[in-house]
Amino acid sequence: MSFLDSLRRGARPGGRHGLSSHETRDPIGYAVAAVSRLAQSDLIDRVGLRKRAEHAVYTTTRGGFRVATAAGRTFAQAGSRTAGTRPPRAAGTGVFDLTPTEDEQMLVDVVAELAAEVLRPAASAADDACLPPSEVLDAAQEVGLAGLGVPEALGGIIEERSAMAGTLVAEGLAKGDMGLAVAVLAPGAVATALGLWGTDAQQQTYLPAFTGDDVPAAALALAEPTVLFDALAPATTAVRDGDGVVLTGVKSAVVRGADAELFVVGAMLDGRPAMFLVEAGAEGLEVEADPSMGLRAAALTRLHLSGVRVRGDALLGDTDGAAYTECLRLSRLAWCALAVGTGQAVLDHVTTYVNEREAFGEPISHRQAVAFMVADIAIELQAMRLVTWKAASRAARGEDFSREVALARQLCGDKGMKIGLDGVQLLGGHGFVKEHPVERWYRDLRAVGLVEGGVLV
Repeated sequence: MSFLDSLRRGARPGGRHGLSSHETRDPIGYAVAAVSRLAQSDLIDRVGLRKRAEHAVYTTTRGGFRVATAAGRTFAQAGSRTAGTRPPRAAGTGVFDLTPTEDEQMLVDVVAELAAEVLRPAASAADDACLPPSEVLDAAQEVGLAGLGVPEALGGIIEERSAMAGTLVAEGLAKGDMGLAVAVLAPGAVATALGLWGTDAQQQTYLPAFTGDDVPAAALALAEPTVLFDALAPATTAVRDGDGVVLTGVKSAVVRGADAELFVVGAMLDGRPAMFLVEAGAEGLEVEADPSMGLRAAALTRLHLSGVRVRGDALLGDTDGAAYTECLRLSRLAWCALAVGTGQAVLDHVTTYVNEREAFGEPISHRQAVAFMVADIAIELQAMRLVTWKAASRAARGEDFSREVALARQLCGDKGMKIGLDGVQLLGGHGFVKEHPVERWYRDLRAVGLVEGGVLV
């Protein structure tokens, strides 16, 4: 019986009955909490291919139009301006072992079921609509993905830094669909940023929403529509004005910007990159549809900031650029994990295809050129996974991972595109049509080397 079958029959894996936020969890107990939350919901049974009505902002043609961001919930200010709670670093064992722990494997299994039974069936329609279905977003919320980056002391489900767990989750979700994976992971990225660098006031104000039953749409806004964009030198500016800061610029590839209630915006402050919390509905904040070649299911938008004024305490992290740089590197690490998961989807699909497709009385996998191409995909994919996991493990331990994530991004950007191209090539004419998902995976994989800047840091 599969995991989801057990849910439909009312059973709960392992006999667990959910954990309160105050109960003690085993180290890296993410999966237990995720299983418990999903088991309490009948949402999976209701997931189908029902197409959600497209949002008005996505009904435009190329160029689109700009509208003010939707006024979201009111985040009541709370807490002090002292440093907030920080998740402790993961302990290092000193042993080179890539085998996931029992809890990590349970988390991987849960995410794999979600990707296969929820994301994959909805991917094609979401790509056409440039919008993630509400059923998919609700399923991800039931699993509790937004809480993966929130410390347990703040109502989340982690006891230590979650870079490794986040990498496994991103990889697993991308096997279903990269665009939808990006859409469901975006709020968790903002929650993680608040957990790592937020002040006590920022954490008390915003994080309860990410650990509750109604998680807000939220997104990082670091990228900009600039040729050879250097993420450490954004064109968006932050100018001090009395007790506040005025933001001006344009951000691109903002996930679900039309629905988002909170943004983390990157801008230059006093000659250094910094991050600011910007709530939807702020005066001077507009969103524009930005449909792209790939990642269409993520509902990408451009965010226009025309003299948007925020309070001085909206600064997330420090003013020396260290928090911004680490956030950028963690974001790039997540994109590497997404590339690995999508690459694995390509490999699994083409392996089955070449073994079943026959030409001249035998499977085409018997042809040496075909077999070698599939083998190359497997080799390149494993290399991508190893460098990505190494960067994630160093990040989780609080060690410098700048070199590792730069190597991972270069490898995943280049080899990811090649895997997508080879996947299309192996299917021949079938690779060019939407009957098979490889053309969508190819388009998505091309984004890995573009998002969060074209200059490695």
